[in-house]
Amino acid sequence: MKINTLFIGIFFLIATESFSQTLGGNAVYNFLSQPGSAQVAALGGINISSQSNDVSMGLSNPALLRSKMHQQIATSFNGFIAGISNYSAVASFHQSKYQLNWGVGLQYLHYGNITQTDVLGNILGTFKPNDFAVQLMVSKQYNERFYIGSTLKFIQSNYGLFRSSGIAMDIGLNYIDTNQQFQAAVLVKNMGTQLSTYGGGPKEELPFDLQAGISKKLKNAPIQFSLTAHNLHRLSIFYNDTTFNASEGDLRTAGFLQKTFAHLVFGTQFFLTDKVEINLGYNFLRRQDLNIFNATSGLNGLTAGAGFLHKKLHIRYATGFFQQKQFHQFSLNFHFAGKNINE
Repeated sequence: MKINTLFIGIFFLIATESFSQTLGGNAVYNFLSQPGSAQVAALGGINISSQSNDVSMGLSNPALLRSKMHQQIATSFNGFIAGISNYSAVASFHQSKYQLNWGVGLQYLHYGNITQTDVLGNILGTFKPNDFAVQLMVSKQYNERFYIGSTLKFIQSNYGLFRSSGIAMDIGLNYIDTNQQFQAAVLVKNMGTQLSTYGGGPKEELPFDLQAGISKKLKNAPIQFSLTAHNLHRLSIFYNDTTFNASEGDLRTAGFLQKTFAHLVFGTQFFLTDKVEINLGYNFLRRQDLNIFNATSGLNGLTAGAGFLHKKLHIRYATGFFQQKQFHQFSLNFHFAGKNINE
């Protein structure tokens, strides 16, 4: 069976299941929304258009895989509070015969050791809940300026006696103008369904997302700007607990502009030298979610990071000011054969 036919068949199978899902409520497998690299984390947590030689960008948008990423490997670690850890890894290969760029990725979220008890509070032992997704990515160039990419995901969730598995797909399109140093992308993310549910209950929706983004490098300055819009399939994406709000005396309602800006993530990259970059991001939805009524909001929503791009090893770091001393993400990017990855 040809590769294109296989992917088209899987796409229609998953899309059929996805259309039966609702848009509201809580979704399963939300760990899929975690950034797979420090670069994306520093740029606000969502970016599908950044012009970079970082193979881990393929976890955000498979259309960003390039032939120059052949034999690149990237790993990432993100430590949260209470022993929660997020890991990711991706490797890319170029198949010259069919002009395809392949990627294999893994996302793994470990929630630490949790005490297991019965209904009376008697300790029965401990268990280690976790989520992971194995991903197969492919991209191909069309004409001179377009790339199309797809990711197939197998998802597994393990919470003690409760387990669930699922399948999902991303479809991405990327436009690039090298002369203008401009790049744009659209992405349909996490179309899928549960294969098995927790305790045999009804199927739950996946964290479906429709995203669009642009990135532009300035011609006469070493700066790149990015603008990414997410959850474009619905207008209001705020979490709104009216009972809790009333108990806190917060009777405010979100207006049209606030709902609109909640979809946006801004990112800026400063290329200080060929080997050093500084990244900044601002996520409007994250700021709104973390703001406390009648209290100082500080730097909620702001993220920052740095990259040190040695010819044999790229080291990137990201942190968020909304979780100072609690959120730190590190990424390593290197070539499998030890070649120069800056070329």
